[in-house]
Amino acid sequence: MTRYLFVYGTLAPDRAPAGIARAVSKLRPVGDAWTRGRLYDFGDYPGAIFSGQTSSRVVGQVWELVGGMNLLRTLDAYEEFDERHPENSLFVRKKRLIRLDDGRQLLAWVYEYNRDPSNGALIPHGDYRRHVR
Repeated sequence: MTRYLFVYGTLAPDRAPAGIARAVSKLRPVGDAWTRGRLYDFGDYPGAIFSGQTSSRVVGQVWELVGGMNLLRTLDAYEEFDERHPENSLFVRKKRLIRLDDGRQLLAWVYEYNRDPSNGALIPHGDYRRHVR
């Protein structure tokens, strides 16, 4: 099982809403990171569309999963990801190669927005923390 999770928005322990804060408090920090894609603001939350075909970056952090599949199931429910019916899910959980700021690369779970992003506002610099400051 993949041991890491790349977060770029409300799954970060310091940004998590009350309903998910306890679960994400179990994550262990690995480091600041990024991957190719575009980040959008949908009002209450951000969503990323990942692609190696763009020079744009989605900036976030990598966290080590503590609690394995139980923690992932909790996060899946929060992100409205249904593994049996991904086509109906708001976000889809996928594995993706992530680049840490220290130069390392690792495979991590990511939640990718699974709708048309045109109803969101593009965050050109790809950094949700910077965007909401």
